[in-house]
Amino acid sequence: QVQLTESGGGLVQVGDSLRLSCAASGRTFSRYIMGYFRTAPGKEREFVAAISRSGSSTFYADSVKGRFTISRDNNRNTVYLQMNSLKPEDTAVYYCAANNRFTDYYANYDYWGQGTQVTVSS
Repeated sequence: QVQLTESGGGLVQVGDSLRLSCAASGRTFSRYIMGYFRTAPGKEREFVAAISRSGSSTFYADSVKGRFTISRDNNRNTVYLQMNSLKPEDTAVYYCAANNRFTDYYANYDYWGQGTQVTVSS
């Protein structure tokens, strides 16, 4: 089992950057594939990015490709989401999640963080 704690959200302007962090408890972090999802008001949960156990493979939603970068530090039990060139449509609650499958389907993820709010103001 793993517990996930997110940080780094906030209020930014269009075009700004923000980095989210997700710290995991326990000594098994490197066994998990990590993902980020987001939920905007009135919308369903949306896949953002995922990263393999070693960090060598990543994939992204088309809406964030080229602007967001997911990375991980297995020594620090932490996964990061670097968000650049933020747009108002990026406004959402962002969640990190862990599972054992390299997938963009939220239902396959077993463990979830509490979420962190990102608001992009125009």
